[in-house]
Amino acid sequence: MEAASLPAALELAAGGGVGLSPEKRAVLGASLPLLQRDYRFHRVRFWGCIQGVRGAYYLAEGLGPDRAAPRSRLYSLNCVEWSLLPPATKEMVALAGQLKGRFQGDPSFEYDYTEINAEEAESLFEDGKEPIIKEETRLVATIEQIDTAVGIVPRGAFVKTPLGSVQENRNFEGLSLTEAKKLSSYFHFTEPVNLKNKTLLEKADLDPSIDFLDSLEHDIPQGSWTVQLEKGGTVVVLRSLLWLGLTFYHVPATKQYGYVYFGTGEKNLDLPFML
Repeated sequence: MEAASLPAALELAAGGGVGLSPEKRAVLGASLPLLQRDYRFHRVRFWGCIQGVRGAYYLAEGLGPDRAAPRSRLYSLNCVEWSLLPPATKEMVALAGQLKGRFQGDPSFEYDYTEINAEEAESLFEDGKEPIIKEETRLVATIEQIDTAVGIVPRGAFVKTPLGSVQENRNFEGLSLTEAKKLSSYFHFTEPVNLKNKTLLEKADLDPSIDFLDSLEHDIPQGSWTVQLEKGGTVVVLRSLLWLGLTFYHVPATKQYGYVYFGTGEKNLDLPFML
């Protein structure tokens, strides 16, 4: 969610009954512009909140001119003081994926080695040393997992230039109401996987400048997204059943869209048995 339009965006995505208190909104409204100035980001977004047992992590991300470039992620425990998170690596994501249970709300909290699959850890750390997994590392990995799995944008919101960079589409005026209700009108904003496996015949009808990402219609398991009309049918809201707490909103025929996460940072592993 863009920092400049945060109050209005939170209202549009509040149908699930989660959100921020007026005090937190006011503090974020003051701290996020300062964050953008201090770190010289091109743009700052409020990513969401991961609720721990003893506290919550409020998360933001800083963007550069190329929207497909790696993002800078930051966390705060009070919405005032922000700390920069290290970039996510495959090893961090794989190791943190072995951890179960709630976050504690303490970045320095260390998880026991017994909580991690020993064989998995040995394959990731060949030096034989027992890895120390701090909650800050798990936080980085969880954000990366959520963004990769359910971070989405409307079709046409971004364009890929001939040089390979990804920019916002200035001609994007929003999806029509009919298109906005289709999962095929939304893309995963990450490196495509299914697109590379399509045949030339399937790619014939695609526009390479805007259809360079994977759409949601083939997500596994089928049924992992819900599409609803809210605010009297003026807002289309998508919610992930795989990462409970992820809410995406789009106002048809406008440029208003975004997503936010309010949850415990735990993946819904029971989803295949619930569908």
